[in-house]
Amino acid sequence: MIKVTESARNQAERLMNEAGAEGSFIRVGVQGGGCSGLMYELDFDHEDREGDKVFEDNGVKIVVDKKSFLYLVGTTLDYSGGLNGKGFVFSNPNADRTCGCGESFSI
Repeated sequence: MIKVTESARNQAERLMNEAGAEGSFIRVGVQGGGCSGLMYELDFDHEDREGDKVFEDNGVKIVVDKKSFLYLVGTTLDYSGGLNGKGFVFSNPNADRTCGCGESFSI
């Protein structure tokens, strides 16, 4: 399961409304790359794919492909608007190491 904080929910709703993507959901995934080996992907989508894992937390539908799910179990999606940068932040208990910017990790 992936948890969604109140801050992430509010920002996702705002961005979906601005993009005219009402009725969409958040697709989260993992791909190879970045300075730590794996990178997070986050996008809006409106179409389920075969093998997707579907969750809902805090009123937000999150969809993860089967392969990425193994890396993301127990992750919390947050949004930070602080001085160190704005953006969605992944708190992943499975990550052994993360890069300085928090956009890549290794297991």
